[in-house]
Amino acid sequence: MAHSRRRLLQTTGTVLASAALAGCSSTDNQADSGGEASIAAADLGVVAEWNAIRTRLRDPVILGHAEEYAAGEGVVGDIFERFEMASGQNNAHETLEETDKEHYEGFETALGDLRSALTDNDLDGAHDAMRAADEQLRGAQAALAGQETVKQLTALVMGAHIKDVEVLLAAEAYDDASLEYNQIGTKFQQKGLYDMIAAADTEAADGVVDALDRAATAAEAANATDASAAGSDAFEAATQGLHAVANANVADAAHMAALQGLGWDAAALTTIGGPGTDYAHAAALNLYRARAYDAHWIAANGSTDTAATMARDVFAHFEGARTHEALEEADRDAYETFEAGLESLQTRIDDGDTGGIDDAVATIDENLRTGIKRLAGGDAPLLQSGFFRARFADAYERYRQGEAAAAATIAEGLFGRFEANELNFHETLEDTSESLYETFEEEHLTALVTAYEDDNSSAVDTHHQGVCDALLEFEAEHSAALASGAEAGYMGARGFDAAGVAALGDASRASTIVSDAFAHFENGAAGYHEAIEAADVERYESFEAALGAIQTAVDDGGDVYANAKAFNDEAVASAYAIAESGGATAPAAAMMGDAFAHFEQAEVHEALEEADHDTYEGFEAALNSYQSGLESGDTEPVARYAAMARTGGFAVAGAVDAAPSVDAAAADDGGEAEESAYEGGPNIVEGVPDDADHVVEAQAVVFEPAELTVQQGETVAWKYAAGDAHNVVADEDKIPDDAEYWASGGFDSEMAARDGWENGKGALHRSEQVYVHTFEAAGTHEYLCVPHEAAGMVGKVIVE
Repeated sequence: MAHSRRRLLQTTGTVLASAALAGCSSTDNQADSGGEASIAAADLGVVAEWNAIRTRLRDPVILGHAEEYAAGEGVVGDIFERFEMASGQNNAHETLEETDKEHYEGFETALGDLRSALTDNDLDGAHDAMRAADEQLRGAQAALAGQETVKQLTALVMGAHIKDVEVLLAAEAYDDASLEYNQIGTKFQQKGLYDMIAAADTEAADGVVDALDRAATAAEAANATDASAAGSDAFEAATQGLHAVANANVADAAHMAALQGLGWDAAALTTIGGPGTDYAHAAALNLYRARAYDAHWIAANGSTDTAATMARDVFAHFEGARTHEALEEADRDAYETFEAGLESLQTRIDDGDTGGIDDAVATIDENLRTGIKRLAGGDAPLLQSGFFRARFADAYERYRQGEAAAAATIAEGLFGRFEANELNFHETLEDTSESLYETFEEEHLTALVTAYEDDNSSAVDTHHQGVCDALLEFEAEHSAALASGAEAGYMGARGFDAAGVAALGDASRASTIVSDAFAHFENGAAGYHEAIEAADVERYESFEAALGAIQTAVDDGGDVYANAKAFNDEAVASAYAIAESGGATAPAAAMMGDAFAHFEQAEVHEALEEADHDTYEGFEAALNSYQSGLESGDTEPVARYAAMARTGGFAVAGAVDAAPSVDAAAADDGGEAEESAYEGGPNIVEGVPDDADHVVEAQAVVFEPAELTVQQGETVAWKYAAGDAHNVVADEDKIPDDAEYWASGGFDSEMAARDGWENGKGALHRSEQVYVHTFEAAGTHEYLCVPHEAAGMVGKVIVE
C-alpha cells in the first residue's frame, strides 16, 4: 500500500525531472516561468484561471463515482455556462479561442461528451471525456506559458483533486475514496511530479505521498475524519512543493486557482444527498407556470379584475423572491422575456384580448422552462411531472365547472408536450420505468383526452386519477428531496385552484379541493410530508397551518385568495428548506474553514496582500461570506468567491487591472458590485435631508406607505430600501392641473422620465439614495415606479 510506494520512490533512483527552480521576480509586467520564455502577466492570469477549470473537471466524475450522476451533470452544465458567459478582458473563453481554435473547439466538445456520459451513467466515458477536456486546456496553457510551467501547474491540479475525494467520503463510498487516494499517489509518481518537487524540496514531495497513504488507510477503515485531515495535509504539501519549484508569480497564481477549486469542491459536496438551492429556485419558477395558467382560466371565465390581480401578484412575488436573481443569472434573456410576458399578460387581461392572453401565457411558460432547465439540469423532469399534475388538476376542475371542451384542450396539450419531450420528461419517464410509462401514456392519457371529448364523467374520474397516480409514482422513484420540489409546486397550485373555484362561486368544490390536498399531503405525497418535517419542524407546522387557513376561509366565506398566497409562500419556503437540508453542507463549510486556515498561513497570503490590498480584502471577505453561507445551507456566495479568487490570481501574477470584472452577479455577498450604469439626478441625494417632513421607502415592489397625506409646502423623501433599482415618476394624467411635473431625475414630463429610465437615469439603486420633492399644488398626486409598474408599484400623495 502507501508506504511501499514511498520506499519504491526512495530506492529506485528515478531520474529527477529537469525542473527549473525558483526564478527571479518578474519585471516589466512579465512573469518568469522558471527557465522558459517569460509569460505576460495577464496571460499568466488567464493560464491560472484555466487551471481552476482543470481542477473542477474532476468534480462531476467524482460525483458519478458517488452515484450522484444528475449532480455531476449539473456541475458540467455550470462549467460550460460559466465558460460561455465569461466576459471582459482576458476572459477564459475568448482567450482560449484566440490562443488555439482547435483546443477551444476540442474543450467544448469534451465538455459535451462529459455531460452525455454522465447522463448515460457511463463512468468510463466520463473519465475519458474529462481527460480530453483537461488535455485541451493543458495544450492552451503550454502555448502561452510553456510545457514546464504546465507541469508545475499540474502539481496543484492534482493537489486540488485530493480534496475532491471528500465528496466520496461524504457519500460514505469509502472503498472508492481509498482507491482514489491511491490512484492520485500513483499518478503523482508516474507524471514525474514527485521527482520535480523532490529536486527542490524532498520534505514536501514525501509529505504528499505519506499523507495520501494515511488518507487511503483511513478511508479503507471508514474513518472519514482522519481521511479528510490527511487529504488536507497532502494538499498543504503539494502547495509547499509548488512554491519550491516554480517562480513566485506562477506558484502564487496557481495557488489562487487551487483555492478557487476548493470552493467548487465545497459546492459539489452540498449536492450529496440533496438537490441544492438551484433546484429550489427551479421549483419556485415551476409554480409561477401554474399560477399564470390559473390567471388565464379565471380571465376566460370573465373575472378579469381577479385575473389581472393574480397576474400582477405573480410579478410582485417574483420581484421579491429568491429565485428572481437566480433566473436573471441563469439566463438573462429568459428573465427579461418572462417579465415582459407578465406585463403583457396583465395588459391583455385588462383589454379582454383572448388571443393576446394565450400568447402571453405561452411566453411566460416558455421562458420559465428555460430557467428551470438551466437551474435544475437533469432533475427538471421531476418538476415537469409536478407541473403536469397541476395542469391535469386544472383540466379536471374546468370539467367540473361544465367546461368539457376546455378540459379536453388542456389534456391534449399536455399530451403534445409529453410527446415533444419537453424538459426531457418523456424520455426520463420511459427510462425510469417502462411499465409506468405505458400506464401513464397508453392506458390513461390518451383515454383521458377521449373521456373529456365525450363528456364521459365516469371515464374522466378513472383516467384523471390514473395519470395523476402514475406521475406520483414516477416522482416516488426518485429521492424525497427531488420529489418534494415537484410536490411543493403541486400543493401550491392546488391552493390557487381552490381560490379560483371559490372566485367562480363554487365554495363547496373549493372546500373539497383543499381537503383532498390535505389528505394527499398526509398520505405522504411521494415523501414530501416527511421531508418537510425532517428539514424544518417549524416550517412543517406553518405549512399545515397555512393550508388549514385556506380551508377555514373557504368554509367561513373569508378571503380565500389571500390565504392561498400565504400558503404559496409556505410551499415555496418548504422547497428551499428541503433542498438545502439534504446536501453535505456541514463538511462543505468545514472544507472552506480549512481553506481559510490554510490561506492565513500560506505564502500566497502575503503575496496577495502585497500585490493588491483591495483584492486581498475582497477575497477574504468572499471566503468568509461563502463559509458562513454554507453553514446555513446557502451555496450562492460561491460565485463571488470564485470571481475574487480569479482576480487574486491576476493580482499575484502582476496584472490586477487586466482581470475580468467581478460582475454584479458574483458580487451579491460580501462586497459591492462594480459601478452600475444607473444614474441619479439633480434631485437625488445621499441620505434623508433633515428638512424632510415625510419618508417613503421604495421596497422590492411597493412604496411604503403607498398612500400619504401631507400639507402644502411639505417635503417628501423617497428612500431606496430593497430590491432592484427604482424610480419615482408622477403619473402625468393623475396630478393636479396646476402642479409642476415631478419625477426622480428632474424630468419635465412622464415621457421624458420613462425614456430616461431606459438609459438608467433617475434611478434609486443603492441604500441611502433619496429622491426629494416639495409639494405646493393641492390635490391628489399619483405616481409609479417604471420598472415595477406591472407589479403594482404605485403610490399616492394627497396634498391638503
